[in-house]
Amino acid sequence: MRIGELSERTNTPRRLLRYYEEQGLIRAARTPNGYRDYDERYVDRVLQIRGLLDAGLPTRIIRQILPCLDKPRDIYFPDATPEMIATLEHERDRMTDRISCLTRNRDAIADYLAAVLDYGTGTRP
Repeated sequence: MRIGELSERTNTPRRLLRYYEEQGLIRAARTPNGYRDYDERYVDRVLQIRGLLDAGLPTRIIRQILPCLDKPRDIYFPDATPEMIATLEHERDRMTDRISCLTRNRDAIADYLAAVLDYGTGTRP
């Protein structure tokens, strides 16, 4: 698929897709006329990348862990340094904290929404 279709299917600007390619996160084949041609699997890959970026991971870490996100999972890091392991542990813990915060906020909104809907239907005194 061409970059425009990948952009539409992932709701990711073309410019950002080019950046992902520059960072080594995705790869495009080239058609004879020089257009980028992306494999279907890049739809999920781009969504994974966006989720990891939204979680706060830098592209250098994402580039290293992307192979672990493919299936089947062959996880092997010959270059995993103690610093890399510490960084991944820190990022994992930070994500866990964000998930907890988001869960609390979602639950609070759900409770508020339920109360508003109950009030609007007259089921509350």
